[in-house]
Amino acid sequence: MNFVKDEFYHVYNRGNNRQKIFFNDENYLFFLKKIREQLLPYSDMIAYCLMPNHFHFLLRPSEKGLGERESYGGKPMQELAYRTGILLSSYAQAINNQNKTTGSLFQQKTKAKVLYETDNDARISYFEKCFHYIHQNPAVAGIVVNSADWPYSSYTDYIGLRNGTLYRAEIFYSLTGLKADDIKAKTMEQIDEIIVDKLF
Repeated sequence: MNFVKDEFYHVYNRGNNRQKIFFNDENYLFFLKKIREQLLPYSDMIAYCLMPNHFHFLLRPSEKGLGERESYGGKPMQELAYRTGILLSSYAQAINNQNKTTGSLFQQKTKAKVLYETDNDARISYFEKCFHYIHQNPAVAGIVVNSADWPYSSYTDYIGLRNGTLYRAEIFYSLTGLKADDIKAKTMEQIDEIIVDKLF
């Protein structure tokens, strides 16, 4: 992963061989705690969703996250990329201990898709579509009927059902001009597959 200043990214990964990565409520909560520790000091989290076998983040690296550090094998690595690796490896180790398993929990490479287009309106459009796509995941997957019923995403915070602190709502609102009521309606709208492809 290579992050650029002022850009927004769709960051995602899933279980190796599509296996589950969350096995109980405590696993989800532990992962959210790890996000707070490892990612929030180095990025602005705009939206997130944790699913049974994968996760999605919509984030922007901070100045601190763009800084470089010596990492594996002495190679330089951006701080946010390094911290993402720490998040996943420490979580995987905890799950292997819990389940008495070994081996990789996640796919080898976490992806970070920049939501950038040369036309600024298109850029905001992809940013907004990614936001709604992330929040649609639980309902589209059939885990819940309504995304508001899934506790492991930022959607319930955005629509006023919870007062979480992992996300930066003011950034989303200032860029899109949307209000909380707009989010409910737009999250129900189907996103064109062509647009979805551009988010990955």
